[in-house]
Amino acid sequence: MPVIEVEHLTKRYRDKVAVNDLSLSVERGEIFGILGPNGAGKTTTVEIIEGLRTADSGKVSVLGLDPVRDRAKLRQRVGAQLQESQLPEKMKVWEALDLYASLYDNPADWEALLADLGLEEKRDSRFGKLSGGQKQRLSIALALVGNPEIAILDELTTGLDPHARRDTWHLIEQIRDRGVTIVLVTHLMEEAERLCDRLAVIDAGRLVAIDTPAGLVSRIGSEQRIRFRPSAPVPEEQLTALPEVTSVSRAGSQIVVTGTGDLLQAVTSLLARNQIVAAELRLDQVSLDDAFVALTGRDLE
Repeated sequence: MPVIEVEHLTKRYRDKVAVNDLSLSVERGEIFGILGPNGAGKTTTVEIIEGLRTADSGKVSVLGLDPVRDRAKLRQRVGAQLQESQLPEKMKVWEALDLYASLYDNPADWEALLADLGLEEKRDSRFGKLSGGQKQRLSIALALVGNPEIAILDELTTGLDPHARRDTWHLIEQIRDRGVTIVLVTHLMEEAERLCDRLAVIDAGRLVAIDTPAGLVSRIGSEQRIRFRPSAPVPEEQLTALPEVTSVSRAGSQIVVTGTGDLLQAVTSLLARNQIVAAELRLDQVSLDDAFVALTGRDLE
């Protein structure tokens, strides 16, 4: 049975429809991503799932509970890291964890969470003195301190540098390995592709598609592009004659070959037979970004 079920969810803010007849389900133990541009309705959707907002229509069930009617029970079983959350600047890390732990019937050992999340050395540091990455680690710890069955993480790595972002991704994978179901709200393609078992693509409040990252990519085909700078003139008629090649074009001094199948092997073999060296060779395959553009008709940004 799914741990989260959303059926025909709709939410309006005056004359703006933030969520429009959206349905999805989340299975136990998966990292489920909600992907879309800013303003797509992602945060509104998860805030309704958390019980922080009420829907205008539709049905939501989380662990068999109604997020509004059973809000108190649900808060003992669901942890959340909000898109924007702040603590008092002078509050110490251990004070925040101790305070949050006191709100739960069966809290986790927050001292162990400090160790798991690499915050032991910051135990007595004030919130205002933490780096962006450390604040995110603390935010994750606060979302987990209640021993939740589900953790909802909203735009977790926005604003982090690449190193801190990758460290945070590793932490998320560790949390899933502990048996926690994760709902990850993001607008970062690389993050979605790296972490998520399944993805719901949302645009303008509507569900556009739901599938694995690989499944979404496969919907728009398996086209590949090879770019290279040849050491000698290339016999283009031989390239276009290859069954794997669909088109050949030029971009300045580079040649761009588009095709399918084992395109790389076919092209490099032809070049070798003609004693041509392919400098700066690069293989581009269809990406999740390409899939998003094909599904929505526009770039994520």
